[in-house]
Amino acid sequence: MDMKHLISLFFLALLLAGCGESPQQTSETDNPATVYFGGDILTMEGDEPQYAEAVVVRDGKIAFVGASDEAMKAAGAGHRMVDLKGKTLLPGFIDAHGHLMNAGFQALSANLLPPPDGDGSDIAALIAITKKWAEESPKFIEKAGWIIGFGYDDAQLTEKQHPTADDLDQVSEDIPVLFIHQSGHLGVMNHKGLETVGYTDGVKDPKGGLIRRVAGTQKPNGVLEEMAVFIPLFTLLGDATDEDNQTLIKAGIKAYTRYGFTTAQEGRVNDAACQTYLTMAGQGPLPIDVVAYPDIQAYGDYIKSVGTQSEFTNRFRIGGVKLSLDGSPQGKTAWLTQPYKVPPPGQPASYKGYPAIEDFEEVKGYVATAFANDWQIIAHCNGDAAIDQYIRAVRAAADEHGNDDRRTVVIHAQTTREDQLDSMKALGMIPSFFSMHTYYWGDWHRDETLGEERAQRISPTGSALRRGMVLTNHHDAPVANPDALRILDAAVNRTTRTGKLLGADQRMTPYQALKSITEWAAYQYFDEDIKGTLAEGKLADFVILDKNPLKIDPQNLHKLQVIETIKEGEAVYRKEGDELGMN
Repeated sequence: MDMKHLISLFFLALLLAGCGESPQQTSETDNPATVYFGGDILTMEGDEPQYAEAVVVRDGKIAFVGASDEAMKAAGAGHRMVDLKGKTLLPGFIDAHGHLMNAGFQALSANLLPPPDGDGSDIAALIAITKKWAEESPKFIEKAGWIIGFGYDDAQLTEKQHPTADDLDQVSEDIPVLFIHQSGHLGVMNHKGLETVGYTDGVKDPKGGLIRRVAGTQKPNGVLEEMAVFIPLFTLLGDATDEDNQTLIKAGIKAYTRYGFTTAQEGRVNDAACQTYLTMAGQGPLPIDVVAYPDIQAYGDYIKSVGTQSEFTNRFRIGGVKLSLDGSPQGKTAWLTQPYKVPPPGQPASYKGYPAIEDFEEVKGYVATAFANDWQIIAHCNGDAAIDQYIRAVRAAADEHGNDDRRTVVIHAQTTREDQLDSMKALGMIPSFFSMHTYYWGDWHRDETLGEERAQRISPTGSALRRGMVLTNHHDAPVANPDALRILDAAVNRTTRTGKLLGADQRMTPYQALKSITEWAAYQYFDEDIKGTLAEGKLADFVILDKNPLKIDPQNLHKLQVIETIKEGEAVYRKEGDELGMN
């Protein structure tokens, strides 16, 4: 800290004693300001880190950013002072891709996540966790009619295999039981669950999905892939009432704000959930901004009836549409151009996964519809074959309807090749990477799914940056916790669970990683004029961290703590027992 900064803070501290909220002072203005000072204030503007001594907030917006003496003048009479006490303030984090309601669903279900996010380390633990949850959650089970656990991961289980219907029968033989895989693309049911959804001996696989069988038979073994688990899950969620949806939304928002997010995404949402959001927004502002992307394949007519919005109404808007083109690499359902290193049980050595939509003309039609209606389109593409399919469809739509500033997004973009990045840049597409895979599944990708060479390039942020592309990073909650600090850690360090470096040339600097969840994420949403950096006139959306991410050992990024999350000047989360200095 230079001498000028020290002197400025000294005089600001002297002024603090006379800047309380006495009745006489607050009566001098109808909109008293708040001044944040006393810590690192990182604006996120520019290619290099820039700091301000103080930020002034009035009426939910930033009124001033800069030197402390000028901040005091801008604040005027009756203002409130907030001493950061050496902590770091920066723009609120922006969720480039996630599923807010499903994060709420996860929070209310049995937590089957493996360490460090849960205790689901083996099949016996999954059974014990779910039994205990079921004893404590009779109302949930009565309402849903199912016992539900979320987040198991065969890649992290001691057995290195999925549990089966026989295993889940240990939880209950009388009530349907569903375990949802951490990827969200697979699941397991007990025999009662299989019976309930009609998955009996000899049943055919649904289009775009796979029902795994007991070896040598056509009897389902309980493990379900893609549409085989989506169809019953969509039915279950589709039966939810508006009250149920509101409960999930509130639980999801609580999870998001804990990690510093002031903007959340509702990816691949259905019509009923959208209507719930519209109802809630009609009753008053949501705690944070939510941008929804209904599934164009299932809800095209609904989207045409309600349209998309460029501006928020009480912190909600429908931002565009979502298209899903393949599955999960860790679940070995993503669609690749080259075979998996180790195919799933029963699959040949040539197995490459499979598309969600085989007919290219159908895919092209969805993208063309989005372009024709000026809907921003985001597409789930993990495998490079799915990315090829999407790029072809976008190129065709651009030729037919024009391609001026559409900000088409490739969600996950896990196995993107160098030539595909060139095509994305030419088409103005934004890759939104799931860099957290390098930590959570990096070892699995190297040893099981992709092999050494391809695994080194998973989520190739470095390659995109070298091309000068705008990119974002996301958590894809509930696939992972909506943890911004884990995003930073994974994008910067790219170390696996076992501490191995995966793709040194694909690492981002801490500042670039922060850009990907602030300024660049705001750009992805067409929101760069109202959020993403600290600048006069923008929303007062902040996160306060215990330390500066740019001034600590990068290996400790995941240890940072969110002290406070602030949406338009109001705290929506505060860490218990760690108050800031206010006067």
